[in-house]
Amino acid sequence: MSTNSATSSAARVILGCSKCGAALPDEAQFCLKCGKPVSVQPPDPIATKEPALQPVKAKPKRHYVRWTLLGLFLIAVAWAATSENPFAQGIQEFVGFKHDQVILDSSFSVTAHNFRYYKFALPEGSVNVSVVGQFNSTAEKKTGVAPSGDDIEVFVLSESAFAVWQNGYTTDSVYESGKVAQGNVQSELPAGAGIYYLIFSNKSSPKTARNVQATVVLRYKSWLPDWFRRMKGRLWNWLGL
Repeated sequence: MSTNSATSSAARVILGCSKCGAALPDEAQFCLKCGKPVSVQPPDPIATKEPALQPVKAKPKRHYVRWTLLGLFLIAVAWAATSENPFAQGIQEFVGFKHDQVILDSSFSVTAHNFRYYKFALPEGSVNVSVVGQFNSTAEKKTGVAPSGDDIEVFVLSESAFAVWQNGYTTDSVYESGKVAQGNVQSELPAGAGIYYLIFSNKSSPKTARNVQATVVLRYKSWLPDWFRRMKGRLWNWLGL
């Protein structure tokens, strides 16, 4: 029992006054003999060491990268839309820049001293517009009537020119074939919206009708894809505009 007590006493830390050397209780704040304040033990530097500050990494300036990528993208779009390079032309066809709109692809008859027409409109925003196709005609054979030839006249007229022509007056035409049995239609049209007429005239024949086989398309480029124009047209119709 006495051994444990001695060991315990030896393990205690006895505080002493730094001025007079007098023994002090464990929690003493002043020396009981000379009155000197008891010095406070400095904290353990290892235990109280603050963690080192981590360097702040600067955020990358992503907006410069985004603007650069956007600029490159716009340049690529402009090149694909305007270049005649075969690769660019393929991109235009894929995204809908180039269009072929069928005006006519059928066989029909034009009676004597008469004509037949097909009305078509240029889409909004269209450029590089042309009418392209081919036709051939044969005289219709009837009993007791001798055919007078296979000639037909083909015209492409604007709306105002058509109003003048159908009243029997001469006018400027976008395309005129002359009197032929067959031919190729190849004519450029002004850019933008407009109404035109494709005409097959048999006015010069007083008795013989003409059988005609024709395929004609409207070829153009547009910044607006077909699906966008259809959607816009449906919206305008729904709104009553």
